Amino acid sequence: MPSADSIFNAFVTILVTIDPPGLAPLFLALTKGMNRSERRQVGLRASIIGFLVLALFAVAGAAILSVFGITLPAFRVAGGLLLFFIAFEMIFERRQERKEKSADTAITRDQIHNIAAFPLAIPLIAGPGAISATVLLSGSMDGLAAQIVLVGVILVCIALTYLVFLLAERVDGLLGQTGRSILTRLLGVILAALAVQFVADGIRALVLA
Repeated sequence: MPSADSIFNAFVTILVTIDPPGLAPLFLALTKGMNRSERRQVGLRASIIGFLVLALFAVAGAAILSVFGITLPAFRVAGGLLLFFIAFEMIFERRQERKEKSADTAITRDQIHNIAAFPLAIPLIAGPGAISATVLLSGSMDGLAAQIVLVGVILVCIALTYLVFLLAERVDGLLGQTGRSILTRLLGVILAALAVQFVADGIRALVLA
């Protein structure tokens, strides 16, 4: 059974990489013209798909890596660098701009019929950063009980994301531009520190291997 610190670190890492407050304005933009019931359905479906994707990597992340011949320490270094890049974007507010471009691209393409699957579930909820963080965390949690706990942590994070979708209009109005900027930068600093820890652990494992 993982320690309380490990569970808390997993929760913070996954929640920060998903970034529910940052998804609120994008959710509003993607569901423009929909009524409250339709928005609720889109948000629920996107949350379920996002959870299933992350849960898959939480349970079978190591097996997926082994298929490609990638060791966990190597992925830990690569994933940590990716998370650090995401943190850099968050601190300097470049991530939101990139997410908005993804949303705009999806809206203008005629072949996109279901925004719940794309781009909401993938890549906005279960994006490269969240998937990388999930695989890294699954590698540090051994045993069935630890994996169940990790899936539970993911479920809580997705539930919070869905709650933000339900309250998107209020959250966006409450935070405002200044509030979103401060929160994004604060979460970015926390993620950067966690990313450095992932890289350090990976390098140590590679050297000792």
